[in-house]
Amino acid sequence: MNKRKLQKFDTLLGHLGRDTKAQRGSVNPPVYRASTILFDTLGEFEQARRDVLGKGRSSYVRYGTQTTFALEDALAALEGAYGAIAVPTGLAAIASTLVAFLARGGHALVADSVYQPTRRICDELLAGFGIETTYYDPLIGAGIAGLMRANTKLVFLESPGSLTFEVQDVPAIAAAAHAAGAVVVMDNTWATPLYFQPRRHGVDISIHSATKYIVGHADAMLGLVLSGEEHYRQVRRAAVLLGHAAAPDDVYLALRGLRTLSVRLDRHQANGLALARWLQTQPRVSRVLHPGLPDDPGHALWRRDFTGASGLFGVVLKPCPRAALAAMLDGLALFGMGVSWGGYESLILPCDPASIRTATAWEDPGPVLRIHAGLEDVGDLIADLEAGFARLESACGDANP
Repeated sequence: MNKRKLQKFDTLLGHLGRDTKAQRGSVNPPVYRASTILFDTLGEFEQARRDVLGKGRSSYVRYGTQTTFALEDALAALEGAYGAIAVPTGLAAIASTLVAFLARGGHALVADSVYQPTRRICDELLAGFGIETTYYDPLIGAGIAGLMRANTKLVFLESPGSLTFEVQDVPAIAAAAHAAGAVVVMDNTWATPLYFQPRRHGVDISIHSATKYIVGHADAMLGLVLSGEEHYRQVRRAAVLLGHAAAPDDVYLALRGLRTLSVRLDRHQANGLALARWLQTQPRVSRVLHPGLPDDPGHALWRRDFTGASGLFGVVLKPCPRAALAAMLDGLALFGMGVSWGGYESLILPCDPASIRTATAWEDPGPVLRIHAGLEDVGDLIADLEAGFARLESACGDANP
């Protein structure tokens, strides 16, 4: 019987990707460090070469090892996909997927709220290949049908959006894309398979920066592409041609992180919501960008499609001098300033959405901060931010925004 239908996520996380008999009783899959795979016969070697794009197949370690296949099988089962492909970074997962389905003369529709490096791939790499990208309003929903062209091959979503956290109507966009014959790709890093199941909402291919919540400990970089059987070989071929090979130790760290993903996400979610609600009470805050808040514009869609929220969200401050913002951020003791997220540690990062938007305008005049709520005591995190706001207020002096 289907194990996925019989067991809940908390149980699956502890058991997927493990074969204790094959592992000679070891609880965890071992790390296979190798560059060469040996074959006993010419027939075995030739068969491996023929099947190299198949799931769980390898004739050379660039195609993966048993450690890689354990992680890929586990993630595919969690998300109801046929297979997963592990690559060195989340950006490599994005690039491999875009290259797999787009060629000269092709056209892609990409949400205006995506991860900035995704835009760079489109604007620099794909444009150099003769591929055109149109950025669309992430809130367009079924209206995306009006942007579809005869040569539109791919529609790319990220929900909630990077930095600004708009929630997209994934089923409506997917239906319009499929009606026009385009493949639907979604970056699902924020929610992970536990809080959003892309294939149930019409997504063909989902992408994860496993560097974030799957690894969960800020000590490895990894990307994953998950797809149905109809697209699997096409994406795997692109990843192989680009030379992507996930490092075995990083794959092992992702397997380790996977086991505690559910309990960590529970804490990230609770801390993130507590911080978001507290921030809404602060006089220097203009608004909080968190779909889990009832007054967030994307809350209804989030409640309909998602089963939880991670610890990443945004906050817009009222206008203030840069020196005052620096006084707030420079003195924080628990919030580190860094561009990643998803680890156990809390982070805060100033960002400028207005500088990268092209299809929509970002009009808030105040600074935007992206916050990742880590696993620390939420009272201590609030105290750290409270002291930061006191420094901000003092630096602003009598100059009211």
